[in-house]
Amino acid sequence: MNKNNLPIYFSIAVVLGILIGVFFGKNSSNLFSFSSITSKEQKIKKLINFIEKDYVDAVDTDNLLDGAITQMLGKLDPHSVYIPKEDLQAVTENMQGNFVGIGVQFRMIKDSITVVQPIKGGPSIKAGILAGDRILMADNDTLYGKNYRSGAVPKYLKGKPDTKVALQVYRKSNDSLFIVDISRGKVNIKSVDLAYMLNDSIGYIKLDRFARNTYKEFKSSLTTLIEDGMTDLVLDLRGNGGGFIDIANRIIDEFLEDDKLMVFTKNNKEEVDEFFATSIGSFEKGGLYVLIDENSASASEIVAGALQDNDKGIIIGRRSFGKGLVQIEMDLGDGSAVRLTTARYYTPTGRSIQKPYSKNGNKNYRNDYQNRIRNGELLNRDSIKVIDSLKFKTPKGKIVYGGGGIVPDVFVAIDTTSYMSSFYFNSVNNFAFDYVDGKRKELSKWTVDDFVKDFDADEIVLDSYLSKIKDKIQPSFKTKESIKKYLKASIANVLFGDVGFYRIIHKDDKMLQKVLELETKEE
Repeated sequence: MNKNNLPIYFSIAVVLGILIGVFFGKNSSNLFSFSSITSKEQKIKKLINFIEKDYVDAVDTDNLLDGAITQMLGKLDPHSVYIPKEDLQAVTENMQGNFVGIGVQFRMIKDSITVVQPIKGGPSIKAGILAGDRILMADNDTLYGKNYRSGAVPKYLKGKPDTKVALQVYRKSNDSLFIVDISRGKVNIKSVDLAYMLNDSIGYIKLDRFARNTYKEFKSSLTTLIEDGMTDLVLDLRGNGGGFIDIANRIIDEFLEDDKLMVFTKNNKEEVDEFFATSIGSFEKGGLYVLIDENSASASEIVAGALQDNDKGIIIGRRSFGKGLVQIEMDLGDGSAVRLTTARYYTPTGRSIQKPYSKNGNKNYRNDYQNRIRNGELLNRDSIKVIDSLKFKTPKGKIVYGGGGIVPDVFVAIDTTSYMSSFYFNSVNNFAFDYVDGKRKELSKWTVDDFVKDFDADEIVLDSYLSKIKDKIQPSFKTKESIKKYLKASIANVLFGDVGFYRIIHKDDKMLQKVLELETKEE
């Protein structure tokens, strides 16, 4: 934006600050609803018309308004945000847990759209698209040789339900070029990354988000593990940034007895909404471990806090992110939306988990992770700062704290031994895909269990990778061990998806090792 436009920019921000406050108070769904226009609404309309008609330079008023709204919301709290219309579809799809398209995971390989995996249950897998296929054209649009970034591709593959798209596909495995017609349809974005038995009695479920489809996936996985003999569950919420509070409550309800308070919210009028467990729970008597880290936020913290405050299970890991604010989304009528914080949520003992933020800027809030590194709390539990005035007690007498995230019952430091630079992550991922792409027929004979146990025992594949990068960098012995594990996991990811990747990563997972250690002590 031209610096000469800044006075206008801030003037609009001030006016919009008044205006949006009025509309949220009225629960309006459209910012510029002129059917009952007020003097304040008329004021902003006049200002925009004045700028468009008479301002000395050409001005993009849409861009000006977007910037003004963003600036204004930035003065409230870190989680009241403006979602531009070009981003809203992706945000909505992520929250709903589905989109309409052909259903492939892809990456750009040598300027071609290359299918990593067709998504289970999606249109592409039903049409016979295979991992490794190159999509060269979609209808009359050429997609190769265009230097597209990954973000530019979906508009050619997504669309309205039941619309058809003709794909020209090259299949490297048999050197064939063919056309396949695919009808676009609903494709699920999975929430359960992985669910399997760690041993004969301990089950494991990793939740990626709390979207609309999450509970259904979770319940299905939970039922399967119970049928497999699970008596104790590990619920992995590491890196889970949250989602819908009602979905979080449905998952909590699987573990808590009837009428237990799960969470409550309080708005600016001190009005309280309480949420209680019901009789639906299918794992109320089972043992439970919940894994959290510094990236577990919002709905993840609702789950961990509800279980911790009701003395259900053991929370393992590091202090969670610290987001205890509730947002409501409002459509602004032009394809964009605002998410405004309208309440705070509290755990059953009355804890607010929201960490401090400044209304005059959120720089320290955004730098919280770096601050945790500096003060040592990722490595040492004693470095976690707690506030005595925010001390609470659970029904069984356990001391818990509010004021910024869930402090785990059992601390596990971050694993610094597995650190690798971004160079290794990128080059390993590229090598892994190329390796599988050249040996798909041979590698298709592996099962996940056999791969995890035996693949590259002689380190021939590892040596091939190290030879490829030897002119660029020489890893230390410790880094070499990390590369060995990540390379195997990356190849497993290309072959089997998340189940392959995590099965290998979990072999040295410090938090899962802590779970097994605690299980042994209980026995």
